[in-house]
Amino acid sequence: MRLTTLAALASATLFTAPAFAQDSQPAGGDAASMQPMEVTMKAPDGSDRGTVTVTPTPNGLLFDADLSGLEPGEHGFHVHETGQCEGDFSSAGGHYNPTDKQHGFKVEGGPHAGDMENFTAGDDGSATFEAFNSYLTLSDGDAPVLDSDGSAIIVHGGPDDYESQPAGDAGDRVACGVIGQGS
Repeated sequence: MRLTTLAALASATLFTAPAFAQDSQPAGGDAASMQPMEVTMKAPDGSDRGTVTVTPTPNGLLFDADLSGLEPGEHGFHVHETGQCEGDFSSAGGHYNPTDKQHGFKVEGGPHAGDMENFTAGDDGSATFEAFNSYLTLSDGDAPVLDSDGSAIIVHGGPDDYESQPAGDAGDRVACGVIGQGS
């Protein structure tokens, strides 16, 4: 009987040990991929417009922005499909939309994965805010911002109306930063 008990205990340990040995990393990747990334934001003339820290979470990406040099008022804030910030920033492409949705929070069939809420710059042209996007991830899932051509954060000159197609009629691109570049 003693030998049977020892054999049962050994079998139980053998089958349960792998479950206890599994990594306890959050969803979305290994510990290195869960580290915050600082994105430097520039104006079309190359002047500094601040930073946006992108922090992966188990439920999406958190954006912590500290911006300056903007016109006072509301601005559109989006993740765009290509990690390039050249010239007038049209090199960043359209809003990041890997799941082929309609633009905007107010339309059926929306939003794009890269659609974010507007923010307001103060009278001094600065803005400090947080935004959360549950559709985006760094490198896995349906909308990874670090895909083969990267992604960029764009600040627009005016507010997104959350419904005009294809991009919300938010005006010129006044600041741009590549996610993952120099991080």
